[in-house]
Amino acid sequence: MVMLLGKKIGMTRVYDESGRITPVTVIQAGPCKVMQVKTNESDGYSAIQLGYDNVKESRAKQSAAGHAKKADTTAKKFVRELRLDDESVGQYSIGDEISVSAFSGVKFVDVSGTSKGKGFAGVMKRHGFGGFPASHGTERKHRAPGSISSFASDAGHGGHPKKGKKMAGRMGGVRVTTKHHRLVSIDEQKNLLIVKGAVSGPCGSYIEVRSSKTAV
Repeated sequence: MVMLLGKKIGMTRVYDESGRITPVTVIQAGPCKVMQVKTNESDGYSAIQLGYDNVKESRAKQSAAGHAKKADTTAKKFVRELRLDDESVGQYSIGDEISVSAFSGVKFVDVSGTSKGKGFAGVMKRHGFGGFPASHGTERKHRAPGSISSFASDAGHGGHPKKGKKMAGRMGGVRVTTKHHRLVSIDEQKNLLIVKGAVSGPCGSYIEVRSSKTAV
């Protein structure tokens, strides 16, 4: 298992030898510092903590700066953990630097990010409801959700909407993981990963890139 933290740069397209177009996302990945190594003996589980994107010294909190000093680096804006087994954790030390070269030989990756926030949305936009008929007596209810409960619900305790009922509400701004993106190419000089397809989040947002656990 390999993981890097990075930023989504944007989307473009590449051509193969036969001239076919492949839509790709460009990711600025790493280099990431190993901020902490966690083991079963000291923390109850095995993991490494990675940090990406420096914080200005004048803006860094003392606790974050002190934590980063142990790894001989500065405080980071984006810090995440990667769970590993005991044997794999032993390969890392505090202060190690991981770059895109770690993905050499990897064919598919999983990408996690925060989706774009859409604000408060109705059921047609949020859940794809069909809405009411455009005519035939419909008055001011064209985009309404319809009935949300009955006097005697299936739960058996009165007319309350069931938990998880699809209704209007805040849309987007949640963690989304898209799996099995083909790793098209790696640019080690510019620390870029080129992956097939779209990944969640706006340009400039922080994302996590992992080697896929399952084969395609």
